[in-house]
Amino acid sequence: MADQDSVGRALGGAKNLSGDDLSGADLSGADLTGADLSDADLSGADLNHANLKHAFLFDANLSGADLTGADLSHADLSGVNLDDADLTGANLSGADLIGANLTGADLKHADLKRADLTGATMPDGSIHK
Repeated sequence: MADQDSVGRALGGAKNLSGDDLSGADLSGADLTGADLSDADLSGADLNHANLKHAFLFDANLSGADLTGADLSHADLSGVNLDDADLTGANLSGADLIGANLTGADLKHADLKRADLTGATMPDGSIHK
């Protein structure tokens, strides 16, 4: 379960949340532009319509997270776990998804223009080349 201090810092605009436990947290609509969420646990978190432009999420755990309509444009999502995440309508344009796990993720209507998916495991389990 999410550390309430970490949730408060995230909602208060903190930019360094690296390694924090935000699992299951309600961060819907939060402005996390440019935030460092590397190695953070965001599993099951509600991030729908959150602004994560230019955020650093490498090696973060976003399994089962709700990222519906979230803006992840130009975010660093390399090595991130997005297993069973809902990315419906998310903006991933220009995002770095190198080596990301997207197994079972819902990418319906997601914008993946210029996203780097090299080595990513796609929703159907195939590896993107």
